[in-house]
Amino acid sequence: MPDNSDNSTDLEFAYDLTLDEVRRRTAVLEAIGADWDPIGALAEEEKAYAMLYSNLDAEQQRLYDNLVSAGVLPDRAVDRAAD
Repeated sequence: MPDNSDNSTDLEFAYDLTLDEVRRRTAVLEAIGADWDPIGALAEEEKAYAMLYSNLDAEQQRLYDNLVSAGVLPDRAVDRAAD
């Protein structure tokens, strides 16, 4: 008889999430609807980012540049007009 004096039990189990993932994706696609335009959605997102990071004052621009250089925000300088 093995010595289980440390009261530890090794359990291995597996759960297949495939069916749950299919259900989730189906629900997402139903919620989005058939008329969803991913290219249009991306274009609107780009416009929103452009508006968010436009007209920054000097301090805001400095903070933004620091966040970009730290890798926290993507570099959007190619979209920015020259100062």
